[in-house]
This record gives sequence, C-alpha cells and structure tokens, in this order.
Amino acid sequence: MNTPVTMKHNLTALKGKTPFHLVEMSPWPLLASLSIFNMPVGFILLTRFNSAYLLIASTLLTSMVAFLWWRDIVRESTFQGHHTSYVMAGIKVGMSLFILSEVFFFVAFFWAYFHSSLVPSVEIGATWPPVGIKPLNPFQVPLLNTSVLLLSGVSVTWAHHAIQEGKYWSGIQALAITFLLGVYFLSLQLMEYNETSFTIADSIYGSVFFMATGFHGLHVMVGSIFLLVCLIRLFYYHFSKDHHVGFLAAAWYWHFVDVVWLFLYISIYWWGS
Repeated sequence: MNTPVTMKHNLTALKGKTPFHLVEMSPWPLLASLSIFNMPVGFILLTRFNSAYLLIASTLLTSMVAFLWWRDIVRESTFQGHHTSYVMAGIKVGMSLFILSEVFFFVAFFWAYFHSSLVPSVEIGATWPPVGIKPLNPFQVPLLNTSVLLLSGVSVTWAHHAIQEGKYWSGIQALAITFLLGVYFLSLQLMEYNETSFTIADSIYGSVFFMATGFHGLHVMVGSIFLLVCLIRLFYYHFSKDHHVGFLAAAWYWHFVDVVWLFLYISIYWWGS
C-alpha cells in the first residue's frame, strides 16, 4: 500500500527520469472547485432570497485561491526551472484546447440568436428585432468599443514583439496600454447597459443580448486580470526572449476575446438592429 511518504519518494525518483514537470500535492484544485461551485449557488441565493453572503464569500475565496495557485506556478516556472520546453509545449496545447472550448461556449449564444432572428416566431411579432424592442445604435458606443478592442489587439501584439526582441520598457508600456484599454472597454459597456431601453427579461432579444455581451464582458475582465498579472511579472523580469509562455497564453486569450467581439458586433449590434 502506497503511503503519502512512499508516493513522495516515488515522485522524487521519477523527477530525474522525465523532462516533464510532476507537480507536488496541492490543496488548490480542491479548494478552487469548492469555491467555484458555491458561486452559482450564492448567485441563486442572491436572486431568490436577496442574500449575498455566500456569493461574496465564494468570490473572495476563489480570488484568494487563484492568487495562491498562480503564485505557486510562477515559483515553479520562474525560480525552480520546472517549465522545460516539453512542459511549455504541453501548456500551449492545453491553452489552445481551452480557447477551443470557449469558442463553442459562444457558439451556443450565436446559435440561439440566429435561430430566433432568422425565422422570428409569432410570439415576438414575427419580426426582428421583436415588437417593442428598440436596439442600440451600432455606430455609437458599440463602434467605439470595437475600436477600443481592435486597438488593444494591436498593443498586445506590440508587447509580444517587444518581449521577443528583449525590449523591456517597450513591452511594459504596451502591456499597460492593453490593460487600460480593457478597463476602458468594460466602463463603456457598463455605461451602455445603463442606457438600454430593454432588459434581460424582454423577450429572446434581451436574453441573448445580455447573455452574449455580458459573458463577453466577463471574459474581457478575466483577460484584463491575466494581462495585469503578466505586466507585474514583466516588471519583475519574469519573462525573457525564450521563456514567456505565460504572456503568450494571455495574448492568445486576448486575441480570442477580440475576435468574439467582432462577431458580436457584426451579428447582434449591426445586422440585428
């Protein structure tokens, strides 16, 4: 029977025989799963019983676990040298598959939108947008948001080339600009939500609009935090010309967010209006 001590010795023995990083036992996966599970439960309690305690507690716990888990990964990759070329190749594949899963996540929203808009049912007036819905002008705030995200895609590419060429301060400036553009996008989206004449409860249009754009805004927020972490790591010289897979993952994620927004703008804001 393998005891924890025996397993640790076996793990130590294997580390010298494989180029891959065999991680130590960690409490973060279990704590993260429990805290993330409690977030939707807390949201249900908030909407049904007006109690926000569980949602606030689970959000704070998730943030703390994420910080500590990322801290351990930074130590393993930057200071302990566990992220070999084999490990980095695996991380790139894993990030690619994660982005692919996110693509299909948004495909569901586009499917619901076009299913309802191409053949509108009589319940919504057999027209699109539905009767009583006044859509937003696509050439005002939505167009500005599109310009902001496209500009952020340029700046994150600038940061990538700066890191590859060893231009330290140029990379910091580009990453800072990208993060600020992400925050500006979120503030514009919040202003847009306050100005809409419809809500998430107003027919299928309101439901799909706020679900699709809201989840995209959530992805922008996550991507902005991702880029902020990369900015802090770059400030402390954690990235080099040949070792910046953490930033590469953030850049891929940000480009994915940009592309999804272009599809949202063209289909929901422009064509759907």
